[in-house]
Amino acid sequence: MAPESAWIKSSYSNDTGGNCVEVAALTRQVGIRDSKNKTGQALVVPAAAWSSFVGLVCSGDVDFGIVNK
Repeated sequence: MAPESAWIKSSYSNDTGGNCVEVAALTRQVGIRDSKNKTGQALVVPAAAWSSFVGLVCSGDVDFGIVNK
């Protein structure tokens, strides 16, 4: 997997135990992990799939059913 220095924590993550995610750019893939469990499993997806997902989220065209509290 990626070295610790390669992981980037989401700007939406915080230290209060909420939803925390980190990503790491690999050669042709992207690693995604829970920043509260750095030694746990990471999800690895093709870079093109990650790019498509981020583009879809940024477009605002999809309702993910997330409720802000």
